[in-house]
Amino acid sequence: MTVPFDVSTGRAALPGELTVPADARGVVAFAHGSGSSRHSPRNVAVARTLQDNRLATLLFDLLSSDEEELDRQTARLRFDIDLLTGRLVTAVDQLAKAEHTRGLPIGLFGASTGAAAALATAARRPGLVQAVVSRGGRPDLADDALEDVRAPVLLVVGERDRQVLELNEQAARRLRAPHDIQVVSGATHLFEEPGALRRVAELAGDWLHTYLTEGQGVSPS
Repeated sequence: MTVPFDVSTGRAALPGELTVPADARGVVAFAHGSGSSRHSPRNVAVARTLQDNRLATLLFDLLSSDEEELDRQTARLRFDIDLLTGRLVTAVDQLAKAEHTRGLPIGLFGASTGAAAALATAARRPGLVQAVVSRGGRPDLADDALEDVRAPVLLVVGERDRQVLELNEQAARRLRAPHDIQVVSGATHLFEEPGALRRVAELAGDWLHTYLTEGQGVSPS
């Protein structure tokens, strides 16, 4: 079942789509990356894998149409982590109360700058967010929030995305929560190489299924 799911903020109603399998065991909100939207083909592909793993998914726009136009001209809002975090926090709060997802464990999947928003959201909502996955993310932009994250965190980075890999390694050293870094062989930042995105989806599906439906823990890296 897929239904419209607008995330209502003080400034805008951000359109989204909530897909809920009949046997959903958890729900995952996506935070897209720089210059992207809820229609990101990479996030849509990962969401389908999660749905096959009995997880509901929410893909929504972090920016309004007017804000997207401003961001295309200035590239400023995509790096406004406080703004993006506030909107993802709102989405999490709405999922916790919504008819189709009330009571389901909540996970977050963030890409690029959206990963920083996902981590900051996990720090702000430790009682709600149970797991986080970052794809080619900029967790370093979450800054001091990294040390307040309590949910298990998976950082997925392409082997050839060397600068982002280094930033992920630096951020991981600040995480106190259970965490892991998985490097996808031969992949660049957008995971466009054959099989790379499929590997991301597999890793994300395993991590989120474990922590949202089984509640198992791992030792911090």
